[in-house]
Amino acid sequence: MGTIFRRLATRFLPFARKNRFLAALYYSIFSERFSREQFAVLHGQKRFKETNGPGNGSSTILRRNIHRLEKGLIMRPRREVFALAYIEETITAYKRAVEEAQSGTHTEILWAHDVLNAYFNACGPHKIINRLRNDYSSIPHLQESCRADRADTFSPYMRNLEKPLSIEYLDLLKLAKHRRSVRWFKSKPVPRRLIEKAVLVASLSPSACNRQPFEFRFFDDPDLIPKIASLPGGTVGFHDNFPFICVLVGNLAHYYDEKDRHLIYIDGGLAAMSLILALETLGLSSCCINWPDIEKYELQAEQILGLKQYERPIMFLAIGYPDAKGMVPYSEKKSISQLCRWNYMG
Repeated sequence: MGTIFRRLATRFLPFARKNRFLAALYYSIFSERFSREQFAVLHGQKRFKETNGPGNGSSTILRRNIHRLEKGLIMRPRREVFALAYIEETITAYKRAVEEAQSGTHTEILWAHDVLNAYFNACGPHKIINRLRNDYSSIPHLQESCRADRADTFSPYMRNLEKPLSIEYLDLLKLAKHRRSVRWFKSKPVPRRLIEKAVLVASLSPSACNRQPFEFRFFDDPDLIPKIASLPGGTVGFHDNFPFICVLVGNLAHYYDEKDRHLIYIDGGLAAMSLILALETLGLSSCCINWPDIEKYELQAEQILGLKQYERPIMFLAIGYPDAKGMVPYSEKKSISQLCRWNYMG
């Protein structure tokens, strides 16, 4: 039966390429390669509707809408009234965040507080804005938010471009050339404080609507590292010497619609690169480990890592102090002329 099914799939494949409907039919009947992604996206939407996000003390709706307000505040010229379509939702999310404030989320609330202050100060008279301004002022804000002598403000600001950066292009180029995918590490523990320093840099990476739909799961338990390190298929022969491993996990509960399903990979990848470069400045090296979408491996990762139905592995990262005797691949990169096209329209 399996052979007959595969033959049918092979014969149908040329027709499946003719249009989207036939392509969808092919993947519905003959292949389940995209089924896990579809399943995760739907569960992410369900989780989003239930908790306004992943439900870990951070509100996706609040983060997204506050960032939208920021973009409205920096527009040139700025409209006298804006954000009417989502400002009520934002106030509701802010009030809920204040009521449910948890340790570690206060800076998110302070940011929302300062941006909302700037928004209501900037907006002209409007019946909806006037009503919501009163609603906002009646919220019992966190004490830190209302403190008049608070030095920092978390609303849009102008950068000081007069003072040049101490880091120049050649410094960055040198760092990029120094970074290599290291597969051989010293058997030396990696301090968590260094990892947290690198994560601080990674947290500053750009993210669509500032949602940051990912988390870094680090493993330094000697009993767990081999089990985690053996999950990706590309680590055979060298994963036994990993002193530390990271799994970058994407969370689809940050999105209400399928259109954003790829953002876990885009935003996660941006943060991962920042993390990797930061590790190099701290004397640590890393090796990016690809995570192919193969059901057998996905199921193992789900079981071992305890992933929710809306969580997906993005990539793995081996981390440690590099062994000076260990070689690294040269990995010749494509030329600038191969990577750049100017005004190219296809």
